[in-house]
Amino acid sequence: MADRQQTDPAPQWWSRPEGTAEGGRREGVPAPRPETGGEDHVQDAAPTAAAALDKDPDLSDPALDAPAGVPVVRYDPWGTEPLQVVDRGRTPRGIRLWQVVALSLGTALLAGGIGGYVGVLAERQSNTRLELPQAAAVDGGRAPDSVAGIAATALPGVVTLHVRGAKGGGTGTGFVLDQQGHILTNSHVVADSQEITVTFSTGESVTATLVGRDSGYDLAVVKVEGVRGLRPLSLGNSENVKVGDPVVAIGAPFDLSNTVTAGIISATGRPVTAGGDKGDGSDISYVDALQTDAPINPGNSGGPLLDAKAHVVGINSAIRGADKDDSTRQGGSIGLGFAIPVNQGKRVAEELIRTGRATHPVIGVTLDMDYTGDGARVGDKGEDGKPSVVAGGPGAVAGIRAGDVITKVDGRRVRGGDELIIKIRAHRPGDPLTLTVLRQGRESTLRVVLGSANGS
Repeated sequence: MADRQQTDPAPQWWSRPEGTAEGGRREGVPAPRPETGGEDHVQDAAPTAAAALDKDPDLSDPALDAPAGVPVVRYDPWGTEPLQVVDRGRTPRGIRLWQVVALSLGTALLAGGIGGYVGVLAERQSNTRLELPQAAAVDGGRAPDSVAGIAATALPGVVTLHVRGAKGGGTGTGFVLDQQGHILTNSHVVADSQEITVTFSTGESVTATLVGRDSGYDLAVVKVEGVRGLRPLSLGNSENVKVGDPVVAIGAPFDLSNTVTAGIISATGRPVTAGGDKGDGSDISYVDALQTDAPINPGNSGGPLLDAKAHVVGINSAIRGADKDDSTRQGGSIGLGFAIPVNQGKRVAEELIRTGRATHPVIGVTLDMDYTGDGARVGDKGEDGKPSVVAGGPGAVAGIRAGDVITKVDGRRVRGGDELIIKIRAHRPGDPLTLTVLRQGRESTLRVVLGSANGS
């Protein structure tokens, strides 16, 4: 067909017949293709098509130019079967993306499971253990002046005391004095005791007997028998102790045996009174104490206070808690602990071992304990109406009179009667003292040689 605008009417064989396919076909319209195509049908249709084309020379059909013997298939829009067949292409054989991902995940999971199982089997078969990094073991020795070194030296000589009495039981601490089995502790630990059990740092426990005690100094000595390998502690000199010196305390606070705490000397010559539960003053302890901030709690009583050379410089005896009317009062240490100086403890222990009793240095006067002024006032009368200054006693010989106020002992100020007793008991009987006395507004100095009295 030429490339121009078609103005002529459409050829007859392009139009849809108005009648049936067979009876209403006009002249020149090709006959429809039979239901079963074949070589005969194609050959029969070819002349008809040629005849139709001859009537319109403007129409051309490439099929007419086909070689002889080649069947020509012409499109019949009203045939029973279309000549066209939709070519949908071949089924794709490639792997899509989701299949690749699924396959990869499955392979990874399978490989991981197999690998883990094989690893577990290999670890079990090789009997290997998990070990975390750790520092290598080193020599356990410590410097002798370290807390650990002091504790290692002293612990074999420290004991725990369990006491049973008519009013119940209690726990305290003590330390070995000699190879004979004498042990020093506090008097209040063994007071009214019926049975005393001593437990060493090795765990060995034996029964002990009471040798003697003195409530005025709060010191006592007990003894064990048949114990070998005793390790007595070395006694130091409390006169050498200075404020700020490091110290170590060992005891059994709340029955926790062999407890070690450390601190410093907070003060020396601290006047401390303890006891007084009986009400008559016979059980009051007067101590010219060493103050320490090393934690001391109930059960530490009687334990050693050690210096940097592992020498005993004090015997732990008391603590100061919060005031009784304070709702936040503590029953344990608040950093105010007090120890009996070892020099005083040594003298009392020697007397208790030798005689079962200790002596107290005295000046032979009765003090007015109700006096609220500064200093210690000599009473107007003594017990049972007797004179307040014992006739022929050290005080009378030195010139002390009733009503005198003693303000200093060896130049150190005294603020009350308790403090005067403490200052005197820090010495031995026979020691000389210098007393500063205030009488009728005038101050004078008197020299006194201490006498001796049996303790309680």
